[in-house]
Amino acid sequence: MYIVKEIFYTLQGEGINAGRPAVFCRFTGCNLWNGHEEGRATAVCTFCDTDFVGTDPDGGRFATADDLADAVLSRWPATAGSESRRLATGGRPLVVCTGGEPLLQLDDAAVAALHARGFEIAVETNGTQEAPNGIDHICVSPKAGAPLRLTQGTELKLVYPQAHPAAQPDRFERLAFEHFLLQPMDGPAVAENTRAAIAYCLEHPMWRLSVQTHKVIGVR
Repeated sequence: MYIVKEIFYTLQGEGINAGRPAVFCRFTGCNLWNGHEEGRATAVCTFCDTDFVGTDPDGGRFATADDLADAVLSRWPATAGSESRRLATGGRPLVVCTGGEPLLQLDDAAVAALHARGFEIAVETNGTQEAPNGIDHICVSPKAGAPLRLTQGTELKLVYPQAHPAAQPDRFERLAFEHFLLQPMDGPAVAENTRAAIAYCLEHPMWRLSVQTHKVIGVR
């Protein structure tokens, strides 16, 4: 059984795939916060900006990996024929598996089913869980106070700043990621955090700024 908050088609707003059309598959549940405001202050991750509790009408419970993959495929535009799909995506349509923490549910069977339907698979994870084989794009967003088990992938995207010494950028620079990104922490201090992230990137050029462009342009 896969329990999914929502599945929807949009533009990826963050990271190195920003601007790319994608189907988002948001799994329910997280191991660093229960998703309820009364538990935020004592959670390992206190700054999450996403609702991943329960299921929305465009989510649901899926008994098999094939059922889940069919639901993801149904969100990709029916008007995008095979040739236009290939040209628009550089080879394959993209599904972004996110949460909550998607690696609590995403498994080998789901990866195989999504690949069988032609999808390139990206995952956005806090890095505390091992990933199944075959994921095409792994984005790890470490959280202060949480163990980091996933130490290689496509991009490491650090929400910045985090006060905890274990969540400073230089801690991660020797890990085996292709790209290192700083994303300003959202909230009342987002302008100040953005300035701080810009300054850090300029001083440490291995880091790239990641802005939540979907919030700027007003897409889901």
